[in-house]
Amino acid sequence: MTDFQHFKTKLEGLKKQLEDEMQVLIQRGSEPLKESVGELSSYDNHTSDLGAEIFEREKDLGLKDNTKILLMKVNHALDKIRDGTYGICERCGKPIDKERLEAVPYTTLCIECKKEEEKPDDPRSRPLEEDILKYPFGRSFLDDTDQNQYDGEDAWQDVARYGTANTPQDEPGAVDYTETYVDGNEKRGIVERGDMIIDEEDPDEDDKNELGE
Repeated sequence: MTDFQHFKTKLEGLKKQLEDEMQVLIQRGSEPLKESVGELSSYDNHTSDLGAEIFEREKDLGLKDNTKILLMKVNHALDKIRDGTYGICERCGKPIDKERLEAVPYTTLCIECKKEEEKPDDPRSRPLEEDILKYPFGRSFLDDTDQNQYDGEDAWQDVARYGTANTPQDEPGAVDYTETYVDGNEKRGIVERGDMIIDEEDPDEDDKNELGE
């Protein structure tokens, strides 16, 4: 049987801590940038001078959002204590292990359901907008279809040629940055191998053999 009073006290303490953190983040985020850095103006001939301060401001916004989400989860857990359903998995209806509640008192899922929820192929791991976005804004990798128009994969290949976040150590066999992106065996500007007849004036011997010439 779940010790409601023990976890209620624990959750209320966590709630107070999160509320205090939220107040600090709100106060720090509402302060004008020029005052936080002690400058007369936030406009400068060298905009990179404020780069570190802008980064810290963005980080505070992220911490604020995370704190807000945790606070919502804590309040939800306290509501479940009040209606007597605390400690019961919302997905399968089984009791949540006490050890898990001690570690994550605001959890509403047992460890098995949480693992199931976090599987890589879980559709909830992708943004919800992708379910309704259509061409040209949706994901459009069409390799497994009969369509051959310019798609998302083609767009990625075009921009990746100008550089990616990968370093040579991320690409097997690469020794410098010029080799961090390769097209593999794909030929640019063609759909099928037969298109090379008009795409290239003088295909090499291997291509001639593949085309039956």
